[in-house]
Amino acid sequence: MTEFNRLHLIRQVDLFTLRLFLSAVEEQQIGRAAIRENIAASTATKRIQDLEDIAGVKLLERGPKGVVPSPAGAVLVRYAREILGSIENLRSEISAFTEGMRGKVVVASARSIIVPFLARELGDYARDFPLVELALNELENATIVDAVSRGDADIGVFAMAHELDLGGIDVTPYRRDRLAAVVPLTHALSARETVSFEDLLPERLIPVESMLGMFRAAAKRLGRDFTPPFHVVSAGVATSLVQAGLGLTVLPECLFSHELFDQVACVAIDEPWAVRSIHIATARGRVLSPPAAALMKQLLDRPRGEPAPQQA
Repeated sequence: MTEFNRLHLIRQVDLFTLRLFLSAVEEQQIGRAAIRENIAASTATKRIQDLEDIAGVKLLERGPKGVVPSPAGAVLVRYAREILGSIENLRSEISAFTEGMRGKVVVASARSIIVPFLARELGDYARDFPLVELALNELENATIVDAVSRGDADIGVFAMAHELDLGGIDVTPYRRDRLAAVVPLTHALSARETVSFEDLLPERLIPVESMLGMFRAAAKRLGRDFTPPFHVVSAGVATSLVQAGLGLTVLPECLFSHELFDQVACVAIDEPWAVRSIHIATARGRVLSPPAAALMKQLLDRPRGEPAPQQA
């Protein structure tokens, strides 16, 4: 093969050949890649051979079961995906001048973030960009991070926790709020200005499922076990159980409604982990599509004031 020549590569390699090469890697057969790209198998083989000649190095390892990228081919795969992704973003941004922003944005978040924060902002975004398909998945904290890392969601909004694996995402601060104990008005703790987790632990504590790991970790630091009597997913269900006198719960302050204060007492929790730090997750090293970048900008440009009161 000829020696690598950068200018020769730029002049000779077209975008269709790069896409064909990626298809061959993904399909693991040049024949299937040819079908996928709607060209003859012989033409596909010739194009990839020409690409290897231009690059001056073998890009595919050929075997009886098909093809896999060589070490050099793996490098080309990475850059080809970036190039083709940038071309698609270029197409989207230019088309936005003539026909409005188009595309799809998938957002993953938890209910306790959607209700007080995201719902209003996603509504504004949908009105600003009516041609963008907006999808929202309500997930738990760890699942949000995984979804973004795998590429199943463009943007994830989650509460930071020490047990989360953030290796596959980039993280941007978004909002902060606090956790507070929700107790019956007749309970002895209702008159307190603050409580600690040690104060709550002897009580019948009803955790929302997403906070169960946090409570177990707090109990472990006190040398205690935490085995709750109820397992609930919804903050509304937990609050109903408190109103019925069945125990206490802990919720983010942003979920408290004005009506709630007539039925229960909300007491600040004096613990470092009670400050809830909410972040935006995007896939590490991946350039956001124009519609996703527009949503990210909107989320970060909004004032960081307290959310409007919501129904728990």
